[in-house]
Amino acid sequence: MIEADQILAGLGGAANIVDVQACVTRVRCEVRDPAEVDEAALTAAGAVSVITTDNAVHVVVGAQSAALVDDIEDLM
Repeated sequence: MIEADQILAGLGGAANIVDVQACVTRVRCEVRDPAEVDEAALTAAGAVSVITTDNAVHVVVGAQSAALVDDIEDLM
């Protein structure tokens, strides 16, 4: 199971998150500084893949994306 705290850390921590949403099989985030995103850490945490464009990060996690976003929001 993918842990929300590991995903949050891989995204650069709560201070780096502008917005986070669940989108079918992805955790979709807007981040302040894309350089703070650690794709290797996200993959090590269980992400299938990570797609980054500008300040948008899509972390592909599967069907648990909605529950994972809820947990991430609780940690923020």
